[in-house]
Amino acid sequence: MNAIMKKSAGEATENDRRWEAIVARDARADGTFWYAVTTTGVYCRPSCGSRRPRPENVRFHATREDAERAGFRACKRCKPDQAALGEQHAALVTAACRWIEAEENAPTLAELATDAGMSPFYFHRVFKAVTGLTPKQYANAHRHQRVRKELARAPRVTDAVYEAGYNSSGRFYEQSAEILGMRPQQYRAGGADARIHFAVAQCSLGALLVAQSSRGICAILLGDDADALTRDLQDRFPNADLVGGDRDFEEIVARVVGFVEAPRNGLDLPLDIRGTAFQQRVWEALRKIPAGETASYAEIAERIGAPQAVRAVAGACAANALAVAIPCHRVIKRDGAVSGYRWGVERKRALLAREVR
Repeated sequence: MNAIMKKSAGEATENDRRWEAIVARDARADGTFWYAVTTTGVYCRPSCGSRRPRPENVRFHATREDAERAGFRACKRCKPDQAALGEQHAALVTAACRWIEAEENAPTLAELATDAGMSPFYFHRVFKAVTGLTPKQYANAHRHQRVRKELARAPRVTDAVYEAGYNSSGRFYEQSAEILGMRPQQYRAGGADARIHFAVAQCSLGALLVAQSSRGICAILLGDDADALTRDLQDRFPNADLVGGDRDFEEIVARVVGFVEAPRNGLDLPLDIRGTAFQQRVWEALRKIPAGETASYAEIAERIGAPQAVRAVAGACAANALAVAIPCHRVIKRDGAVSGYRWGVERKRALLAREVR
């Protein structure tokens, strides 16, 4: 290859976005493509730690089979012909999660680590990177889910508590408000006896439903149909006492409307935030994004210590029931595209636009 051809080939590689992943040794690109080096005859993953090749010697391949058909052999350092390290970790963590879910008393960190063939410290770090939670947090979240299911079918609250794996009912009752958002008896009855004040107002984004429990604002819903928003609230608390807002509550609704119209002003009202342990971590990270700024789903995953949980972060954003107060509208795709908003992409664009004024 003459100098002109080499220069042209090098420029073509450097202008390819895949080259950026190779330079950054970006493990997130592993599995999306492989690259081969003509001077060594090997092919690698994007995250390979070997010395960076010269761009004019790089060839991209969509699959490892393509690279092998082209006559390249697997790199002995990054082993691209085997499952990626992330995939291996995901499989081990999945097995650990199934073990935790199957046991009445969750296995210890040492037991989980031994089964995975890792040290407790390394396993703890890998587990958190994959799931976004520590093994203990995952076990607690699973137990919380179990107690919700048991409360729906057990004849007594005490029976549900023990069936879910709690060693004492006292310990559960200490955490019940945080876990359920209300007293166990109320949760078991679908929110019976719980009073939730609500009202629907109009704002520049359409219909806006605001609901408040005894703990704080529990829902801020946006939409085009006021009746649909009310049905959404009823589905969340099928047996709760839904009370139309009085004059005092109308003042609260007005404050929420003002906040939606001007998010930079903030909302000085208590929030009743309900969700899984992972969702709450995501939502807390969202609340730290300043008005006028954005972050990608991948960046949020990294901020909560779970870089591989990008899809789970997107799911937590979709589950958010407190529009604007938990600013999931500030989360965008890595390429800057605005998409994936529970209340519509146009509302998301409108909110972002008014925050940069």
